[in-house]
Amino acid sequence: MSAVYNVYCDESCHLEHDQQKIMVLGAVWCLYENTREIASRIRELKVKHNLPIDFEIKWVKVSPGKKDFYLELLDYFFDNNDLHFRALIIPDKTKLTHDLFNQTHDTWYYKMYFDLLKVIFNPDDCYRVYMDIKDTRSSQKVVKLHEFLRDNAYDFERRIIERLQIVRSYEIEQIQLADFLIGIISYINRGLEGSEVKTALVKRMQQRSGYSLVQTNLLRENKVNIFVWQATELI
Repeated sequence: MSAVYNVYCDESCHLEHDQQKIMVLGAVWCLYENTREIASRIRELKVKHNLPIDFEIKWVKVSPGKKDFYLELLDYFFDNNDLHFRALIIPDKTKLTHDLFNQTHDTWYYKMYFDLLKVIFNPDDCYRVYMDIKDTRSSQKVVKLHEFLRDNAYDFERRIIERLQIVRSYEIEQIQLADFLIGIISYINRGLEGSEVKTALVKRMQQRSGYSLVQTNLLRENKVNIFVWQATELI
């Protein structure tokens, strides 16, 4: 019998003219049967550290006063064998040449999501993908992305990629976790060092993962999988 997985996606600095070179897409996935337990455990961590149970975990909210909470959250991710993370890093958006490929930045953005997700899927299992809502056009784009992913997996009966759905991040702890992990990846790849607590989180993730977080690692690595995409790789 096939396993059912939930996949939770988010990104950092995805806009074309946001004055940021680095863009990071990320996905956290786990067995569907464990999703409630994971969300419950994350809420328990919030309460333990005197945060409201509905506190939205976001990288931009990382602060010295919440250092212990975020360190424990990171350790929880590594200690839970059912949680996995993949990041796709675009080092320099200024090198993109959309006109040459007859595409908009928005179309390219969903192509990057395709590259992020396509290697996660096992044809013997079933996946439900959830993406943080971005704008009023998200629904149409997500339908097209779902079609591309199913075609690539020869999943014409939707037995592998059962659904791809937009959701609101404040309602789902696992998307918040994805935002947090993406933030760590983005911080180190942007070469930032201004925050003591964020630097500590980068170092903890490097230590726990065994990776620099700035280089591509093997596809078989499914705890912290990193792929650095280059503009010259677009075909």
